[in-house]
Amino acid sequence: MKKIITACVLFGLSMPALATDAYSVLFKTQGDFSFVRDSLQVAIEGKGLVINHTNLIAGMLERTGKDLGATQQIYTNGEQFEFCSATISRAMMEADPHAITMCPYIVSVYTIPGDATVYVAYRKPGPTHNPALQKALDQVETLLTEIIEEAL
Repeated sequence: MKKIITACVLFGLSMPALATDAYSVLFKTQGDFSFVRDSLQVAIEGKGLVINHTNLIAGMLERTGKDLGATQQIYTNGEQFEFCSATISRAMMEADPHAITMCPYIVSVYTIPGDATVYVAYRKPGPTHNPALQKALDQVETLLTEIIEEAL
């Protein structure tokens, strides 16, 4: 059974309690990290999208932290899925070729030591004065939100 305890989406859908910065959209749920991660992967692939790469962020920080003499564990688990939508990305880059920086999209799923919450987040596209680009960026956000809501 999937059970959402809380879904906080910055800038609009609900509780701004986590709205400390304008750079991300954050959802949270209670449950098993692996189950949420797998559900997120299924939701991405269910949209007909291909995950290009999975970044194992928690492992990388753990490994490199030792080399740096860092002892703080930042994440218990932490991964990112990279993927794109050919349709939306094409519209985005036709509107502004410099929007290449917005592709691929990345959705992160992670847990923090001492916290039973599983977090799922994505980077919020910045504002633009280009109406065609804004339309495409809005479509990116809609897609990412739909994927996360389906996974949760």
